[in-house]
Amino acid sequence: MTSRIKVQGGNGILLSVGTRTIALDPLRQSEAHLTFISHAHIDHLHKSTGAGTILTSKETAYLAKERGFSYNNVVNKKDGLELLDSGHILGSRGLLIDNEVFYTGDFALRPRAFLNRGETPRCEVLIMDSTFGTPSYKFPPLQDVIEETNKIIGRAFDKGRPVVLMGYPLGKAQLLTYLFSMWEPVYVHESVQRMNRAHSVFGIDFGKEYQTYTEKDSSLLGKKPWLLISPMRNGRSAMISELKKNYGAITIAFSGWSVNPGYCNSIRADYALTLSDHCDFSELLALVKACKPDRIYTCFGFASQFAAYLREEGHNATPITGGQKFISEYVQGR
Repeated sequence: MTSRIKVQGGNGILLSVGTRTIALDPLRQSEAHLTFISHAHIDHLHKSTGAGTILTSKETAYLAKERGFSYNNVVNKKDGLELLDSGHILGSRGLLIDNEVFYTGDFALRPRAFLNRGETPRCEVLIMDSTFGTPSYKFPPLQDVIEETNKIIGRAFDKGRPVVLMGYPLGKAQLLTYLFSMWEPVYVHESVQRMNRAHSVFGIDFGKEYQTYTEKDSSLLGKKPWLLISPMRNGRSAMISELKKNYGAITIAFSGWSVNPGYCNSIRADYALTLSDHCDFSELLALVKACKPDRIYTCFGFASQFAAYLREEGHNATPITGGQKFISEYVQGR
């Protein structure tokens, strides 16, 4: 069997495989008959006009609606198309097309709390997340991050000082709630609480529902020390400034970008620890090794740098860079 694959960048990725045309994580409504949404982070969602069919997981459709993105004509199955766990956040999926082309979406190989590692099917063409696609991004084991966080919390609590754990309100914040719920009392920011409740719909157990912190009413925080799970905030923000001034709060930011030496200072956090929902550089290489593709397209983050590295290693790799018109055709046969 021989088929022509056409990959276009600009509005997400437009993929043609034989007679199929699929929009992959478009930034705006696509004219394709089928649109695939890999997960419910805002940068992978789009405002829909109601046209066409949306292929996504049940969890992603629910989370997207909770975030103000409502889609019609949603399906989670389609002949020749298989949704595979990408390990990124709840409901995140990669898309395997005709057992030949695999689009990862945002991807993680290491299991974390209630999240499994991403699935790595054999494929001829791999379109892959390259968010941390340079050798400087090497992430520590999750257990090391947990231990370091608990040490910081313990020292702060011994001094009567509360701690704010900061991460994206969807994904990272649920991991933080799950991993550090043994401390008492625990509060969660209202934006995090909304996503925690959405996770509970799909059987994710956080032990109990923790008290909600709202920025308009911080009266719950009268007794300290306490732990607050919060969305990422710059130290200059009104919320963090108030928590530091009134309660002496210590802030810990969690991100893969914390590998960069200036990251902690740039967001004015007291600590920055490396916890990511993506592959680090070595895990990206492991993904390529597992899938054994003949052709690779890199997207997101360090797409150009990672494609260049892969070419040096003998792979046929091309970057799809954001915001630029990109067209590539590839003929595969078997």
